Amino acid sequence: MLQVNRFLVIVAASVATVGSLAAAPATASPGTLRPLAPPPVRDEDRSGGDHLTVTVRHAGGAADGTHELYCHPGGGTHPDVTGACTAVGRNTRWGKDPFAPVPPDSMCTMIYGGPATAHVTGTWAGRPVDATYDRGDGCEISRWNAMVPLLPDLGGSHQEHRGTVAG
Repeated sequence: MLQVNRFLVIVAASVATVGSLAAAPATASPGTLRPLAPPPVRDEDRSGGDHLTVTVRHAGGAADGTHELYCHPGGGTHPDVTGACTAVGRNTRWGKDPFAPVPPDSMCTMIYGGPATAHVTGTWAGRPVDATYDRGDGCEISRWNAMVPLLPDLGGSHQEHRGTVAG
């Protein structure tokens, strides 16, 4: 009986291995496998490209105001169209909302980043956007900084703060 159980375990492991190999391209090695990319957004999903309206308040000076941003193709009144489109693009991942709020169970550093707020609305990758930003703690600062230069750089490198301690 022990030999039969051992045989079944070996067969199950072999089937799992063969199944995972069949899912990979024949030329791929384990070191080169990458997650599948999302399918391209269809033209009919874009309705004329990605369009965001960004309203910033209490950031100070020229950073305050409302700007229109168009990506794919780029345009609008945003002061850094190319950089802003790139910032949102680098935060876009299959199955994840690039504008998602900080999860409520996050443990964040108690760093206050100032009174600045931002509201981003529009359409990105064919999906509606309605996101608010502030700089009330380390997680919110990190979330804001990840979107620089869509949102204004309010001090320090946008790579400097990570914000989340555990979660």
